[in-house]
Amino acid sequence: MSIHVGIGGWTFEPWRGPFYPAGLAQKRELEYAGQHLTGIEINGTYYGSQKPETFANWAASVPDGFRFSVKASRFTTNRKVLKEGAASIEKFLTQGLTRLGDRLGPIHWQFMATKKFDRDDFAGFLDLLPDTQDGLKLRHAIEVRDESFRDPAFIDMLRERNMAVVFADSDEFPCIDEQTADFTYARLQRSQEDVETGYDAKALDGWAKRARDWAQGDRDVYLFFISGAKVRNPAAAQALIAKLD
Repeated sequence: MSIHVGIGGWTFEPWRGPFYPAGLAQKRELEYAGQHLTGIEINGTYYGSQKPETFANWAASVPDGFRFSVKASRFTTNRKVLKEGAASIEKFLTQGLTRLGDRLGPIHWQFMATKKFDRDDFAGFLDLLPDTQDGLKLRHAIEVRDESFRDPAFIDMLRERNMAVVFADSDEFPCIDEQTADFTYARLQRSQEDVETGYDAKALDGWAKRARDWAQGDRDVYLFFISGAKVRNPAAAQALIAKLD
């Protein structure tokens, strides 16, 4: 059973004090986060490319067992015709992200709320996502944000390809609660600023139970506290890790 719990990114000024100790150099924030969390969703890759050396440095900053998920470039997913995006997908996957090595978790492909399910186009897009890159196995987590994706055809095409549909606990976007791969990817987006740990003890107990249930049968689980009261997300992740331990 492998459950990785973390946050989105690691550079956020309001975390300096509530999470990062006073006086900690910014260049050491990832190292500190790696000591207190078990996963991070990298968001910077959504907006632009990184250098191979950057990924290698990130990997060296965190301990064994830590996992990064990598958010795919917006140029791969914010397209009118998805299946015509082979070049942008290749550019994203060849920028050096495999330098993360065994710290690489799933690739997170997030679609805008305006993107609706088109069976042929979406199948064509999924067929462009490789199983490996530079000899490293890839896992793909697909986050959709429109009700049209509740179509059984969408769920079937993910299962056929061993790709996970992202479980989104959100007030804004639909939650598709289906297990379509040999791992689970969840994004929790309801943390509250007036709760020190973002979620109260009862809610965290519920998520701990759910994470353990998802992990049955040697499934990996990736669970990230995203959005909501962002300032509380590191505390929420730490509290959940404590309950899982």
